[in-house]
Amino acid sequence: MKSFGKFLQSGDWKGEKHVPVIHAPEKVESGEAFELRITVGDAIGHPNTLEHHIKWFKVFFHGEGDKFPVELTNFTFDAHGELDTTTDYVGATQVKLPKTGTLYAMSYCNIHGVWENTMDITVE
Repeated sequence: MKSFGKFLQSGDWKGEKHVPVIHAPEKVESGEAFELRITVGDAIGHPNTLEHHIKWFKVFFHGEGDKFPVELTNFTFDAHGELDTTTDYVGATQVKLPKTGTLYAMSYCNIHGVWENTMDITVE
């Protein structure tokens, strides 16, 4: 059986412009909303041209003890230099988590493929 997982790339976002950066607190209160932001290019800017751009971010949460992760959000970027218009690669939403777990973020570059990053988050 073939697996999509072999295509997922990762790295340190400080040295690799394709890795999604997860901006969220390390600890949150149960049931209380917090801002979850996903970006790329925080340390090294990523191009946003018709030829080379980030198309989307996807974010999942896998709670401790859960069998599968759930998709939290999906951000798409459709302006890639048309008429000198660009979009910064930032997606933000408010999230409430019921338990401790792991955030998984993915970004897709039209030239360099799918990149991933994770962050553990504690719910008190």
